[in-house]
Amino acid sequence: MTDTLIHSQNVQHDPAGFEKYMLELNNLTKVYPTPTGDFVVIENLNLKIKEGEFISIIGHSGCGKTTLLSMIAGLNPISGGQIVLNGSPITGPGPDRGIIFQSPSLLPWMTALENVALGVDKVFAYASKKQRIDICKYYLSKVGLDGAFDKKAKDLSQGMKQRVGIARALALKPQILLLDEPFGMLDSLTRGELQDVLLEVLNKEKTTGIMITHDVDESIFLADRVIMMTSGPRAQIGDILDINYEKPRNRKAILEHPTYYENREHLINFLEH
Repeated sequence: MTDTLIHSQNVQHDPAGFEKYMLELNNLTKVYPTPTGDFVVIENLNLKIKEGEFISIIGHSGCGKTTLLSMIAGLNPISGGQIVLNGSPITGPGPDRGIIFQSPSLLPWMTALENVALGVDKVFAYASKKQRIDICKYYLSKVGLDGAFDKKAKDLSQGMKQRVGIARALALKPQILLLDEPFGMLDSLTRGELQDVLLEVLNKEKTTGIMITHDVDESIFLADRVIMMTSGPRAQIGDILDINYEKPRNRKAILEHPTYYENREHLINFLEH
C-alpha cells in the first residue's frame, strides 16, 4: 500500500484520448480596496496549463506574481474570474496544491522527518504509522537527505532546510506544486544543486509546477514555458516563451544550446522594455 500511496498519479483525459488542461485561469482579476478607490493588481488574466508542465513566471516587482500564486493556492480570495483545477473551481487552500516558499518555515525543535510528517499524517490519516513514516523517508531521500531524518531543523543549513521544504510539499502528492522564489535566499552553488534536485524529482513524479522567479537563467533551465507579466497595476500576461529543451535536462548542454542566448535575450528585452 505504501508504494501505491507514493507513486499514484491523478491523470485525467477526455473521452477522445486528449489530455485536458489541469489548471485554467479564466479572466482572473484581483482588486484591493483603498481609501482613494480600488487598486487593480491583476485584470482579466487567462492561462491554461497542461498536466506535467512546469511554468515559470517572471516580471518586475509589483506586477502581481505572488498575488497570482496565492490565489491559485487558495490563500487569497479572487475578485473576479475563476481558477479551475482538474475541472473543479478553487475556493480555498487544500492538499491538492503543495507550496514551497522562499523560507521553508520549519518547526526548529522538530526533526526533518517530523516536519514532513506534519502534513503526511493529516493527508494520509488512513494509512498505518509505518506507511506514513515510509512516505516521509522516501521524499527526504529523494531530495538528498536520507542521512538527516533525525536532525533537528535548527541544526540544518539553509540549503538542507529548503530540501526539507521541497520534500514536505511533494510528500502530500499534490496535483500541482507552487513555488515562490524557492531558491532566492541560497548561494549560487546550493541554488544550482537544488534546481537539479527539483528537476529530477518533478520529472520522476510527473508533477505540474508553477514557479515565481526573478532569475532569467533559472526560468530557462527549469521551465517548459516562461510567462512574462506586464507591470502593474492591471497586470496581464505580456508574452509567453516556449522552452523546447529535452528532458531530463543537462545544465552544460542547455548553456551550449544554440537557442539559449536567444531565449535569454528575449526575456531580458521584455523586462527592460
